[in-house]
Formats: sequence, C-alpha cells, structure tokens
Amino acid sequence: MDLALLRTFVTVHRAGSFTRAAALLGLSQPAVTSQIRTLERQLGRPLFLRQARGVTPTSIGDELAHRAAPHLDALVEIAETGLEEDSPLRTLHLAGPPEFTAERALPALTELTGEDGQGLGLRASFGTAEEVLEGLAAGHHDLAISTILPRGALLSATALCDEEHVLVAAPRWAERIDIEKLPRTGGSVLEEVPVVEVHESLPLVSRYWASVFDSRPVATGTVIVPDLRAVLACTAAGAGLAVLPRYLCAAALERGEVVALHEPAVPPLRTYFLVVRTGTLAMPHVARAHEWLQRAAKEWC
Repeated sequence: MDLALLRTFVTVHRAGSFTRAAALLGLSQPAVTSQIRTLERQLGRPLFLRQARGVTPTSIGDELAHRAAPHLDALVEIAETGLEEDSPLRTLHLAGPPEFTAERALPALTELTGEDGQGLGLRASFGTAEEVLEGLAAGHHDLAISTILPRGALLSATALCDEEHVLVAAPRWAERIDIEKLPRTGGSVLEEVPVVEVHESLPLVSRYWASVFDSRPVATGTVIVPDLRAVLACTAAGAGLAVLPRYLCAAALERGEVVALHEPAVPPLRTYFLVVRTGTLAMPHVARAHEWLQRAAKEWC
C-alpha cells in the first residue's frame, strides 16, 4: 500500500474535510479526492461518507486510521529527528492570547532558544481562541494556547493551567464601596462603578458575576480595550473596576495600585489548553516546546 495514500487518508480523517486536508498537505482538493478514491478502490471499501460539510469516516475508515496513524506518526518522528540533526535550529510557530503568551509562554520558551544557535527559533502570533485554533488547523502554527477545548480529531489538547480571576479597582473606588455588602447584594453595590473590559459583551465581568454572585452585571463598559494589560493600566488609573487574571495584576495588588474588591471562597477559574495538530508531537521541536511549557506551568498554578 502506498504510504503517500495513507498519509493523505490519515490527514483527511483528522481534518474531517478534503479541503482542509488539502491545505495541510499542500495539495489541490482534486488531488486529495483522487488519492482517497484510489485507496478506496484498492481496499474495495468506502472510507468516508461525503456530507454537506466535510466527510465522516466509515467504520472501516476509523479502523484503518486507528491502525495506520501511529505508524505514520512514527515515520514522521524518524524523518524529523534526522532533519533536526542536519539543521539544529528549528523554528516553532506559536499562537495564543497576547497577554498570557507574552507574560507566561514566551519567557518560558526563550530558555530553549540557546545562545549558541543550537536551540529553538520562535515566531509568535496573537489572536482570540477561535483565531488561533483556526490558524493551527490550517497549518499556520505548530502550537497554540487556547481557552477553548477543540472538538474533532484534527486537533489534540492538553490542559496546561488554570488562572484565577480577581475583581479589582483603584483604591479610590474601593473607598466608596461597602465591600462587606458584596456577597449579600449579588454585586449590586457595584452598579455605579464604571467597568473596564476587553469587549462590549463584558466577557470577564459577566463570567465573574455568574460564578460568584449568580447574577448578571447591570453596568456597561466605560472603557473597552482589547488587551488585558491595557485594562489593568486603565483600572489602576481610576477608570473603574475590572476582572483580571491574578498573575497579571499580582504586582499591582502588591504595590497598592489596585485592590481586590472581593475574595470569594471559590474564585472563578479559566483553563488554558496546549493544542497541536494530531500527530505533530512526533516532531521533536514541537514535542520539546510542549513538554517545556507543561513543566513551566507547574510554577504558574
């Protein structure tokens, strides 16, 4: 059986689409379709059911993928290991949310770059969870950090760490609020305080209110800026209240630039995932970065 046909088959099985598989393989869609038909003729059985949106594997297709994929991944690992020996500097294309990637992931991964040119090259892209997962699926990135757990066989995710969210404001706002009433009033004592957020939908504040107060915030955003570091700066300057990851505002809390308005017994958490295209952990530079970030994350939680 032709290994090229099997490689195309496994890629389609993981991608769930001839179009997406073609993009990942650098082939045209007709070429991918032709290869799958050739393999189906050789086996005498259909491997996929064509749907309006993508394809669904038959039971034979699932069985073949289960048997063939590990061996193909092992061959990729052998080839990539040889390539790494010939060219020591490999480049990792990383994507993730700007704040977490800049404050956590990149500083950790720079330890792998090395001063002697024998380490890892890094290229970083920022985006929303949806954007980075879409880019990863399309082959633009090697490794993505996401707060969304992807579905389907194309992408594989590993829990990285949880971040705690903290309700904060500048001291002058804290002085005006009867903080002791917060738990009893469902956050209503904060209705007059302006809100600083990353989006008009108030995603962080709404999630905090739902988790801690079992209600919805009444306030609307006064300052909307799509970067949590800017949200922190505006909050410290007195623009209003904000919900921020503790790792991002810990130093400002220690310096007294902002204060925590509430410390619930069970703080809201958000989970980050490390995501790769299934099978690419066979590539040494991807596996190395993946393992390194998991190790570093033990110090973040």
